[in-house]
Amino acid sequence: MRENNGILYDVIVIGAGAAGLMAAGTAAESGRRVLLLEKMEKAGRKIRITGKGRCNVTNLAPHEEFLRHVRWRDRFFRPAFEAFDNRATFDFFTGLGVRLGVERGERVFPESGDAWEIANALVHWCEQNGVEIRYHSRVTGIDAEDDAIAGVRFEVEGKEEYIPCQNVILCTGGVSYPATGSTGDGYAFADRLGHTVCEVRPSLVPLEYRLPAGTPPDGVELRNVKVRLLVDGRPRGEEFGEMEFTASTVAGPVILRLSRNAVDALIEEKRVELAIDLKPAVTTEQLTARIEREVAALPLGATVNDLLRKLLPKGMAPAMATKIRVPRRAMIREMTPTRCELLVNALKHFLLTVTDYRPFEEAIVTAGGIDVDDLDALTLESRIVQGLYFAGEILDIDADTGGYNLQIAFSTGRMAGQLKGSGASANALESSLPAEQP
Repeated sequence: MRENNGILYDVIVIGAGAAGLMAAGTAAESGRRVLLLEKMEKAGRKIRITGKGRCNVTNLAPHEEFLRHVRWRDRFFRPAFEAFDNRATFDFFTGLGVRLGVERGERVFPESGDAWEIANALVHWCEQNGVEIRYHSRVTGIDAEDDAIAGVRFEVEGKEEYIPCQNVILCTGGVSYPATGSTGDGYAFADRLGHTVCEVRPSLVPLEYRLPAGTPPDGVELRNVKVRLLVDGRPRGEEFGEMEFTASTVAGPVILRLSRNAVDALIEEKRVELAIDLKPAVTTEQLTARIEREVAALPLGATVNDLLRKLLPKGMAPAMATKIRVPRRAMIREMTPTRCELLVNALKHFLLTVTDYRPFEEAIVTAGGIDVDDLDALTLESRIVQGLYFAGEILDIDADTGGYNLQIAFSTGRMAGQLKGSGASANALESSLPAEQP
């Protein structure tokens, strides 16, 4: 091992993702000497694929609405968000020359539609501020002495190096999309240094389902539907919007937002179901009247399938026919009042049994991570090891899809990069901060 006994850097940032780049650039902007270590061949690998390659940078929802979309530890996140919020992020990137546009749901994307523009802008900003970035550098350990950071060990081309330092910002991400370099390394470092790591599991992830009978509606996309998550028969969440089917999974914004609670319930071996209201804009009575009109207007010789095609996307007809216990090719006169009632109930309460969730490779973010009770909310410094900071997805904070999780990375990266290191707790805030979201 080749040792470097001189303190060459004020801070070493581990992980060049969204949080790491923001933390490194922020620290260097104030004149600090910064080393950014990244084990992959380039920075911002996950940024470059986020938002289906378009990068949903942030969401411009008002503060309280934004924080309602932070599903876990929103209260802890609030100081970082208020110090560097969604509008500050918008202005930050436009200041770097990135042209941004606001789309439906207040989602912010680069006008180019290219996520690489965001990643490259962050890297260029870091380099302009003097950050030294070393790629292919896999951290193997963080050393501490007398409850304070002492140095970082890492491997380059099979050779281990050691650099002493007094401050480390750990931004290694979670374990979602591991091909981008997020393989959970930081959890082990934190655990060795005495931090609690809350159980990690996929979030914003497709769910596997089973229909009681019938052909799965593979390839069907549904818009403007309302979906309730039922756990042991009791409602645990409700969302409105879009979803999509494959032969074995359901996905789309509605499902992803419900997935965190669904995953937790599945881990606890509870019964998990999705109740889909395919016609949320009308009441049961209004839908009954519409079906009666549709049946009356159909010509002689029309089939049940002709009726279903008027009410549903094509691919949903087989599953729906099975639910109402009538063949699609049956004549329309076979739609008795009882079967019409079954159809109305199925349209307003199309029930799926959730059997499993997809792996981390398909999850947008990781739920769980570093227990934020071990950290100071005003600085993101560890309460256990002086000079150790955390930012980004490694934290036990997660939010809905729609730009919220990247904002968490930017806000926490910005705060950690300031290296306030006061050591003061955030207890003074606790009486004034609102309660956590359930």
